[in-house]
Amino acid sequence: MNPNHTELIAEIKNIFSAYLERKELRKTNERFIILEEIYSRNDHFEADSLFNDLSSQKLNVSRATVYNTLELLVSCDLVKKHQFGKNLAQYEKSYGYKQHDHIICVDCKKVVEFCDPRIQNIKTMMGDLLNFKITHHSLNMYGICGSCQKKREMASITKDKNEKITA
Repeated sequence: MNPNHTELIAEIKNIFSAYLERKELRKTNERFIILEEIYSRNDHFEADSLFNDLSSQKLNVSRATVYNTLELLVSCDLVKKHQFGKNLAQYEKSYGYKQHDHIICVDCKKVVEFCDPRIQNIKTMMGDLLNFKITHHSLNMYGICGSCQKKREMASITKDKNEKITA
């Protein structure tokens, strides 16, 4: 583990610990295991996939604890919760990570992050123009990724061949 990651883990544990104290909630080992697992990831994840990953590591954490801890982490701004379309909620770590936006494939649900400084310029311009202090934003674009486009093309070719054969 690199020193920066170790420092980050210590910092987020301190933030979470202080949050739990303020809310008069217990500081359980399971909550901190979940926090560390999230901050060891570099992806968007669903609560059940997090639970399954913890279970596969033989960590004794219940599904309810995973769901409850995720909500606590969202409320103290250590984790972001996304609702991409009608899909299940997905989460990602948020502390110390720059603002970014998402492109989501409507077929396979793959999520790709991107950052474009022009979006910051638009936020600033619109805030000034409409007299808003923009505190945060969320931009999600939906489309079909390259892999799914190829699958669709192959399915279309196969369908056309089958229709010619049966005609």
